[in-house]
Amino acid sequence: MDIALREWKLTDAADVAAMVGNRKVQDNLRDGFPYPYTVADAETFIRGMLGAERDSVYAFAIADGGRAIGSIGAFRKTNIHSRTAEMGYYVAEPYWGRGVATAAVRLICKYVFERTDIIRVFAEPFAHNAASCRVLEKAGFRLEGTMRQNAVKNGAVLDMKLYAILAQESL
Repeated sequence: MDIALREWKLTDAADVAAMVGNRKVQDNLRDGFPYPYTVADAETFIRGMLGAERDSVYAFAIADGGRAIGSIGAFRKTNIHSRTAEMGYYVAEPYWGRGVATAAVRLICKYVFERTDIIRVFAEPFAHNAASCRVLEKAGFRLEGTMRQNAVKNGAVLDMKLYAILAQESL
């Protein structure tokens, strides 16, 4: 595999719709994604990412050989947290367990830390999502704690874990 991050293209919409339309993928994402997820929904998402403020949103397609197989973004926080970014990602199910997410997390952190003044990137996976927690750990993130009963997803009250990496730790 040749994993890279690249700018979104409207031609990625069908691939995005297939990825996010998978209930197993959606079950580990925040709410806000319609189900079923259509090509029109994907086009709206891609347009939003392409039109986002360049110094606040760093959003990319995760690509293998040019084809979109996932999504990753780091989103700058505001006010006293303006040098911190929250990261989120997903990978198409056929690519799970193949190191794709770990590679993408490393790439976006390198991008953000080398090209911006952001000093901290964090992620908040559901505590039961062992695979995502492992991705973050393999990418050098540290577990900072468990946020108890921090979310409600699909009617269940869930814990979330807080992972972070500092610019000085990623070099």
